[in-house]
Amino acid sequence: MSIRFDEAALTWHLSGAGLSYVVGVGDGLPRQLHWGPAIPEGAVPALTREWREGYSFDDRLHTGAELLGELGPQFATPSLQLRHPDGAKGFDWHYRDHEIDGDALALSFTDRDLVLTLHYRLWDTGVLDRWASIEAGAAVEVTRFDSAAWTLPHWADYRLSHLSGEWAGEWQLRRVPLAVGETVLGSRRGNTSHQANPWIAVDDGTATETTGTVYSANLAWSGSWRVQIRRSAQGRVSVTGGAGQEGLRWTLRPGETWTTPVYSGLCSDEGFGGASRAWHEHLRRHVLPTAEEDAPVLFNSWEAVFFEVSEEKQLPLVDLAARVGCEQFVVDDGWFGRRLSDDAGLGDWWHNPDRFPNGLGPLIDAVHKAGMKFGIWVEPEMVNPDSDLYRAHPDWVHSQAGRERTQLRQQMVLDYGRPEVADWAFGWLDKLLGDNAIDFVKWDHNRPFTEVGRAGDDDPDRAYFEHVEAVYALKDRLRRNHPDVRIEGCAGGAARVDPGILRYVDQVWTSDNTDAGDRVNIQYGFSQAYPARAMGAWVTDEPSGFNHRTTSLRFRFQVASAGVLAVGGDLSEWSEAELDEAAEHISLYKRLRPVVQHGVQHRLGDPESDPLTGVQYVRGDQIAVLAFKTPWHCNRPLAPLRPFGIDADSRWTDEDTGETYWGATLNALGLPLRWAKADWDSAILRLRKVQ
Repeated sequence: MSIRFDEAALTWHLSGAGLSYVVGVGDGLPRQLHWGPAIPEGAVPALTREWREGYSFDDRLHTGAELLGELGPQFATPSLQLRHPDGAKGFDWHYRDHEIDGDALALSFTDRDLVLTLHYRLWDTGVLDRWASIEAGAAVEVTRFDSAAWTLPHWADYRLSHLSGEWAGEWQLRRVPLAVGETVLGSRRGNTSHQANPWIAVDDGTATETTGTVYSANLAWSGSWRVQIRRSAQGRVSVTGGAGQEGLRWTLRPGETWTTPVYSGLCSDEGFGGASRAWHEHLRRHVLPTAEEDAPVLFNSWEAVFFEVSEEKQLPLVDLAARVGCEQFVVDDGWFGRRLSDDAGLGDWWHNPDRFPNGLGPLIDAVHKAGMKFGIWVEPEMVNPDSDLYRAHPDWVHSQAGRERTQLRQQMVLDYGRPEVADWAFGWLDKLLGDNAIDFVKWDHNRPFTEVGRAGDDDPDRAYFEHVEAVYALKDRLRRNHPDVRIEGCAGGAARVDPGILRYVDQVWTSDNTDAGDRVNIQYGFSQAYPARAMGAWVTDEPSGFNHRTTSLRFRFQVASAGVLAVGGDLSEWSEAELDEAAEHISLYKRLRPVVQHGVQHRLGDPESDPLTGVQYVRGDQIAVLAFKTPWHCNRPLAPLRPFGIDADSRWTDEDTGETYWGATLNALGLPLRWAKADWDSAILRLRKVQ
C-alpha cells in the first residue's frame, strides 16, 4: 500500500491491491477524483480537469465531494449539518494540512473554531476505510455527521443491491434499478436491525455473479444508521452514510473531538461474487478477532428445555451432545435469578439456587469431563421491571420524562451511556467469567430501543451513540481480561450484524429462523457481505415453528454445514438411529471445516430462481461443495451444477468415493452429486487436486 502526495496538484493517490483512490482539494473542497482500477502516477494531475461544473443549476455532487455539505451549490441531503452559536449553518472548507502515517492519510480543514479531518486507510484486501472527526474550539450543534461520501463512475444506468427482511426473515437480497432522486436505507431502532443492513452494492445493471464492475460499501456501526444514495437527473450517483437517524441533534462541547465510525468501500471487477470474496477476506484478516481458529461445533440446550433449565435436566444432554460429536455445550436463557419465563429476572445475574444448588461448577465440570467447552447465555443490556436490579435502579433504563416506558418482550433497555451502568455490567460479567471456567458467551440483545434519552439531560440524543460505544468498550475490556473466552453476537437473530460488532465477537447468530429450507436463502443473503466463519447455523427439530416444514436430518445438517455448525434440537427425543446419523454428519463437517470456515467462497446459482444451487469453498488443493435442491416441477429444466474456476487440464479426486475427474469433465457435465430424493435434498462433494 502506498500514498503519494502531489503538492503542485494538491492530490493524494492511495494505491495497492490493483486499485487507486485519488482525492484532491480544489477551491478548498476535498473531492474524489478517481476510485477504481490502478492508474499511473502521471495520470493523476489530469484528473483535476473533471472538477469543472457544467452550468449554474448544477451542484457539487457532480464533482465528487468527499463529504456533502450545506454551503454553496450543494443541493443533495448533506453528510454534515452544523449550526454555529450565531445561527450560521454548515462548514466552509479551508484546507489546512495533511498527515501520512504509513498506510493512513488524514486531511484537515478549518472553519471558524472547528477542525474537520477526513481519514483514509487502504488495506491489502482492496477495502478502503474512511471516517471523519471534528475538533470543536467552541460549542456547535450537530444534526448529522456521516462518515464519508462516495462518488460512483458515470454510467448509463445503475442497479442497487441491498439486504432487507424482518425477524426470522433476515438477509433477503434485493436487486432493484436505482431510482432518480434519493433512496434511503437505515435503522431507527438503536441497533443494526433485522429489517436492513448497512451493506450495499451498486453496478451498471449488467454485472453477474462472476463478471462486471461492482462498487460496494459497508458501515461499521451497531446502532441506528442511515445510508443515502442519490442519483441525479444528469445520471451521477453519490452515496453518503453514517451513524444516527433523522431528527437527532447534539452539541459538540469546546475542546471535544467527535469521531465517526468507519465506512468502508471496495471496487471489484469480478462481479458480485468477487465483491463478496473481498469482504470475506477483509473481515477474516482485519476485523474478526479469532478468524484463524476453527470454530467448534456447539450444542445449545434451549430447544431441549426452554426455561426449564436446571443442573438435573442439563446433565443428560451433556452426554448426548458429546456422543454425537459436539465440542461445546451452551446453556441458554433461564439459569439465573428468578428467570422462570421471559417476564422476570433480566438484570439479576446470579445462578438460580433452586436449579443449580451448588452453583454452575458441577455442570461446567461435567461438560469439560465430556471433552467439550462450556458456554452460557447472557443479555447484559436488558432488564425486566420484575427484577431486583430495576427495583433498585429504575433510572438506569433509557427513558424520557413524562413518557411511558415501553416494554417489548417484557423488558427495557439499560442505558450503557451512563458510566455507572457500564461499570455494573462489566463487574458482574467479569466476576461470572472469573469465578467459573466459562469458555464461550452467547451475548443476546432481544429488543430495539424506544424512548432513548435521560430525564433531565440537556443533550439526550448523545445516548444513541454513547450506548453503542459503551458496548464496544465493554466487550473489548472483557476480551482483554479473559482472552480465552469466545463471544457470539446475537440480537433476536441478526439485528446486530455489521463490521462494527464483528470486531468484538467471534461469530454471530444469523437468524432465529433455523428452518433449513428458509436458511438456504438466508445464508445466501448473508454471504453477500459476511464470511462463513462468522455465520452460526443450527440444526433443530422439525416441523419448525416458522413454516411447519419437515425435511430430512441430512438436509438440515448439510445446510447448516455451510457455516459454523451447531445443534439445537432436543437430543433426548432423537432416536438411536438419528443420534448415530447426527454423529456421522458432524464427523463429516469436521473434515470439511477448514475449507468451509477458512476457504474462498463461490456461490453457485441463486436460490430465488434456481431449484439447484450450491456453495463452493476452495482452500489450497481442496474444494468442498455443499449443494441444495429445493422443490421443482418435472417439466422445469434442472441444469447440472457446475464448479467455478476449475482448470480444464486439472484432475480431482472425490475424497469419499476415490473416483478421479478431469476439470474439463466437471466443467462440461457438472459436479457428480448424489441425490436421495426429489425435493429438499442436499449433497456434499469433497474434491482434492491430484498433484
